[in-house]
Amino acid sequence: MGAVEREVAGGARGWRRATEEALYGPSGFYRGPEGPAGHFRTSVHASPLFAGAVARLLQLVDEALAHPAELAFVDMGAGRGELVTAVLRTLPADVASRARGYAVERAARPAGLDHRIEWLPQPPPGVTGLLFANEWLDNVPLDVVEVDAHGVPRLVLVGADGSESLGEPAGKAERADAEWLERWWPLTDTEGLRAEIGRPRDVAWASAVAGLGRGLAVAVDYGHGLEARPPFGTLTGFREGRETAPVPDGSCDITAHVALDACALPGGRLLSQREALRALGVSGERPPPALASTDPTAYVRALAGAGEAAELTARGGLGDFGWLVQPVGIPDPLPGVQQPSA
Repeated sequence: MGAVEREVAGGARGWRRATEEALYGPSGFYRGPEGPAGHFRTSVHASPLFAGAVARLLQLVDEALAHPAELAFVDMGAGRGELVTAVLRTLPADVASRARGYAVERAARPAGLDHRIEWLPQPPPGVTGLLFANEWLDNVPLDVVEVDAHGVPRLVLVGADGSESLGEPAGKAERADAEWLERWWPLTDTEGLRAEIGRPRDVAWASAVAGLGRGLAVAVDYGHGLEARPPFGTLTGFREGRETAPVPDGSCDITAHVALDACALPGGRLLSQREALRALGVSGERPPPALASTDPTAYVRALAGAGEAAELTARGGLGDFGWLVQPVGIPDPLPGVQQPSA
């Protein structure tokens, strides 16, 4: 029995398999009753302005589709349905009457969810509308590789306690993984450098987009581009609002930044959340001081909204998230976004 086989037999395995069980297995992290919101705060939880902007985007998609009889909003990685619920509530009556919400999530349907929302383990095929994946791809499990003392990238194996060891050379079992690394995250022979093989995210995104009949697919996540991949990777854990060591035992979230440029399909476009939300009318501009004397209540309300908008669009924070915008059978409807060149 070789060294790699001994390690696997002893309980260590690649991060992709370990994360899959730790997050989505019978006792996985995402099966907990508190849901993701019990451990970390996304743009959805930061402010209702985010759901309002997504609702405006859905209305723009509706216009581009010439107001179909049924307008779908597909919430990928829906958590406990917070975003899809808020979007449906925000829509004007004429759009809401035609809208149908789909929450795509592997955990069980939460009690009390709006009856108009269909709860599914996979996205519905062939629908027309907006597919929105907010912080979904970062939780699609992936493998990690590390360059050994001989300059060879090897699969990182992990035990249930989070301890790591190096296994077989990258791509030995899956040639496509080695090809992905060569194209999207090339490594030098410097010992200790790491990369995260994002091919499962590419496949997951392509599958989600392929299931959309017509409309727009949007992936929102923290990520990085080919010109600035992090030299030691980004794999980490979160528990009760704090970053922690990633341990694949179901006690914490396990996440890694997304190579959104690798996920992009032909016709897709990348921009920052700051650019996207501003195009949808969300800005952090403070209300004019004169409003404080003429309408103090409106001033306080506007000031609070400006603060929430500033958080959603902040540099070094949520505003730096990437938006991958993928039109399917329609022109790109996002205001101020030029069409990608052919």
